Amino acid sequence: MRDFLLIALFALGGAACAGAAGAVALRLLRRRSVAVSLTVVAAVAVTAMLAGTLAVAWAMFLSPHDLKVVTLIAAMAAVVSLATALLMGRWVVARSRDLAHAARDFGEDGSFAAPPAPATAELAELARELASTSARLAASRERERSLEASRRELVAWISHDLRTPLAGLRAMAEALEDGVATEPARYHRQIRTEVERLDTMVGDLFELSRIHAGAMELAPSRISLRDLAADALLGVDPLARERGVRLLGEDITHAPVDVDGKEMTRVLANLLVNAIRHTPADGTVAVAVGRRADAAVLSVTDGCGGIPDEDLPRVFDTGWRGSPARTPPSGAGLGLAIVRGIVEAHAGRAEVHNVPGGCRFEVTLPLA
Repeated sequence: MRDFLLIALFALGGAACAGAAGAVALRLLRRRSVAVSLTVVAAVAVTAMLAGTLAVAWAMFLSPHDLKVVTLIAAMAAVVSLATALLMGRWVVARSRDLAHAARDFGEDGSFAAPPAPATAELAELARELASTSARLAASRERERSLEASRRELVAWISHDLRTPLAGLRAMAEALEDGVATEPARYHRQIRTEVERLDTMVGDLFELSRIHAGAMELAPSRISLRDLAADALLGVDPLARERGVRLLGEDITHAPVDVDGKEMTRVLANLLVNAIRHTPADGTVAVAVGRRADAAVLSVTDGCGGIPDEDLPRVFDTGWRGSPARTPPSGAGLGLAIVRGIVEAHAGRAEVHNVPGGCRFEVTLPLA
């Protein structure tokens, strides 16, 4: 038993010396290729075995012949181990270079395609992560392009919508100033109407800028969506009567939510005004409030005839008006964008679905 203990100690001492030397070498070469590191590891393993064997052989006073045999065996093992480690290292380096070349495709409109050659589990996992990142970047670029296109359209439409009433205001003001207006009172009423419309447009732009800048400050309180819906229906009743549209609010239940009453009133007003303007005379706009799981759902259903499926994802985009026509009656395309911004600021979501004869806008909010 004592002999085996001595042999273990001598072998451990020789292997420890080789391991310490290998650790120093790995630290000095840590910035080099992985092939060099693998070669050093293989060399340390063989050297540790040889050092332990030589230490035991010296302690046991082996014959020179036996010592040469042991050394030769260790040398052959070292050659095979070093060659294997070098080949493995070069293979890993080659796969790493393929992955690096594939990653260089990242950039403007670039995408990532994993190399077809097999790789280690770690490199394969890295390739999958790069592919996932590439997909997210592509989606982000697409959203950026869509947002930029919406902004360009918005600027063009706002410019047109501002230029038209401003030209009319200038013409009416000049007519009043020159005394050629046959009905000054009518001119004054028209000027007031145009100014109110411009004020509404500027207010929508300011609200949208607050939403996009994240500067909207909410003052939430416990409110029932039933009360908000009833107040909103009363507010738009004159507009509905003027256009000959019937308002229905029979399917409204109590649904308490913690929201900013002023902002949520704006959401309901935008949805109802939008529905009334797109519903023909003798049509119906229905408001409903209910519960779904742990959420309150408010819906506004109109009779617009439906929205093309390809346009449904763009309904809440800034500047979208459902038509390329740049006419003032179509609005600036800000109302529904404001609706989505306010609802999402309340941790809710706004959606639109086609229904027979029209479409339904749904606002989902967490129940209080």
